[in-house]
Amino acid sequence: MFEKLKSTFKGFMRQLTQKEITEESLSKILWDLELNLVTNDVASQVAREISLILKEKLVGKMVRRLTDYRKIALDTLRKVIINILKYEDQTSLEKEILQRKEQNITNIAESKSWYPYIILFLGPNGSGKTTTIAKLAWKFKKKGISSVLVASDTFRAGAIEQLKKHAERVGASFISRPYGSDPASVAYDAINHAKARRKDLVLIDTAGRLGTNVDLMEEMKKINRVSKPDKRILVVDALSGNDLVVQATEFKNAVGIDGNILTKVDADVKGGAAITLAYITKAPILYVGTGQNYDDLTPFDPKWFINNILP
Repeated sequence: MFEKLKSTFKGFMRQLTQKEITEESLSKILWDLELNLVTNDVASQVAREISLILKEKLVGKMVRRLTDYRKIALDTLRKVIINILKYEDQTSLEKEILQRKEQNITNIAESKSWYPYIILFLGPNGSGKTTTIAKLAWKFKKKGISSVLVASDTFRAGAIEQLKKHAERVGASFISRPYGSDPASVAYDAINHAKARRKDLVLIDTAGRLGTNVDLMEEMKKINRVSKPDKRILVVDALSGNDLVVQATEFKNAVGIDGNILTKVDADVKGGAAITLAYITKAPILYVGTGQNYDDLTPFDPKWFINNILP
């Protein structure tokens, strides 16, 4: 994974080990780095920001003899990328869901209502959204959390059947309506079902869409208004290349994004998708998908990521 991005940073560091580096030569080195970052799926605006910060940190050191440019550059890169990745406790979602369950148990004892934790999933077609929902249901089932899988994708042929099979395999409840039904009403039914049956988690699948499809985007906004989710999670493919910028921007502008899941990371030799995704959405990456099995969903660790891309 990420071998091309790591190779880019290695090449940059090799150039910094030269005995004499002037401000002019540094500008050329940073320009090469910027181009290579863009080639490896780092959004152009992110690559430019990294280049400018490195220049600011290094230019003042050019006149000093025996300066370790490599150490300064590495420390700067580490700080910049950590900041972009919006590091937070990667178990925060799990903690929130478990706390909600505990609060609901208290509520029932006090004759109050049960309020399931609701997650609305967003993402384009082919991103692995439906499979990811099943993986999360499986992950939380092993922690004693019950889930309801909601087929609010009433648009794509086969979507309802696909999610139903996943629900059966992971032992989750399943709510759907016929194709062509109002997706928001399916979400509404599922939330009421979860309240009545005291289910902990409502996971809402939606039709893959982009801003070019105005009707589907308006439909998604309606689902968001009706379901009032605790989290809106964007699911995108690490191999989507430059399309990632458009995808993330469209969903962020339409309904907002609270967290991200990056799929197919095991096949990502470039590595820039994670940086781009976090930068565009201004939200943390919560999990990464590393395979097709239900256990192949791992909490994202920014430190692990940085150790895999920096030499």
